[in-house]
Amino acid sequence: MEAKALRSCWHWRNHQPKHEGGACRADAEVLLNAAGRHLLAGLCGVEEGVLARALPSWGQEDAKLPAEEGGVPAAAWRIGSTVAGPVAFGCRLCAAGRTGTAVQVVRYAPRWERVCVRHGRWLLDADADADQPLDHLNVRHIPEVAAAQRRWTGVARQAVRAGAEPGRVFALAYAVVARWWDQAYGWERETIWPRRLHLVAGGDAGGELERWRIVGRDAVVFPEVVAVADALLDPGMAELVWVDSGAGRPRALPADGMFCRRLGERVGRAWLGPLVATDHGGPLIAWMGAVIRKRRGAGGPPGYADDPWWVRREHQPVTMAGRLRVLGKEKRAPGSGRMWRAAVPPEQRAQISSLVDGAQEQLIQLRGAQTGSSADVSQHLLRILSHSADLIEKALQHTVVAAVNAGVPPQDVVRWAKLPPGPLADALKAYQDAGDG
Repeated sequence: MEAKALRSCWHWRNHQPKHEGGACRADAEVLLNAAGRHLLAGLCGVEEGVLARALPSWGQEDAKLPAEEGGVPAAAWRIGSTVAGPVAFGCRLCAAGRTGTAVQVVRYAPRWERVCVRHGRWLLDADADADQPLDHLNVRHIPEVAAAQRRWTGVARQAVRAGAEPGRVFALAYAVVARWWDQAYGWERETIWPRRLHLVAGGDAGGELERWRIVGRDAVVFPEVVAVADALLDPGMAELVWVDSGAGRPRALPADGMFCRRLGERVGRAWLGPLVATDHGGPLIAWMGAVIRKRRGAGGPPGYADDPWWVRREHQPVTMAGRLRVLGKEKRAPGSGRMWRAAVPPEQRAQISSLVDGAQEQLIQLRGAQTGSSADVSQHLLRILSHSADLIEKALQHTVVAAVNAGVPPQDVVRWAKLPPGPLADALKAYQDAGDG
């Protein structure tokens, strides 16, 4: 049956979801009422119990579909990711082998199940097909990607043994590595990711580097995500965090700490430790802080801030679809060069975010800190507050420089930042005078 004729068998309660440009979404899902499910089972000659096992959305109810409506088969459109989780394209070659037809297919697939090992393909998110034409990336020449997918099975079992939900462990590791990816612009010693990115781009990503960095990110960083997840589940690594924190004598985490050094080695980058150790406000430092607080028995009532596997909203990576939409708007918008994201380099934006998040993470450690002797409490409070103030001061300086370089008038920068007389204010005044001259 043609799709149009098949759909006419149901009473539809809404329209098929579409992208902003008007194209139908590939990740659209259909929910059916009881009569609608019975009809479909009859049309395809497959028992409802079998369909329930094969289709994650089969038994899902929906407010638009009353359970009983005179036995009328009814259906409603939904976006797949809101129904049963992340939606990816399926491998066209596998689909053709099973159906004899070259057709685009989609399936529910978490990010640790995106490699078609048989055909060497990384299957992309299905919610961004209107913004880019690809449904897969070729990873045949990057064997470590498929190897990471096989390795994840063992990591997931390790998570269960540790009492953690594997998906949450993966989400945290993914957030950690995605943040590294954003910062890697300034990593002069990084050679692994550029090589992989050029391979998935067909040999050279240079012509559209920004777009390929968006489309290729998840495939390129996948081996490191699995390696980080494995490391964070290792009790020995958690012990290194405790030692770096001063154990029974609290101190600020050092830039040359053993944990970050060992983590860099485990992802094949012995030089990475000091860089991630000074990324004070990222998801990795948040995880370390939760581990330390749990070990010390400090903090307030149990909550998200004390859950090591909780990924704060601001730490969650932006999806490929979201980044492509932003990139497209920046290219289309008039005067886009004055927009913050377009005018301020990504490594400078990441540095500002890192400093601000770092100050926040330091201040979180002060919860319940005013207990103990005057000397101990004073020492702990003053050290943390001093370190936080230093991070905020650096964030202020970086933001001032970024704003001026982005074309914001120096007099506005001085006024908004409420800069006191000093070298920075003097430098901005001189910059303004030179511009006026």
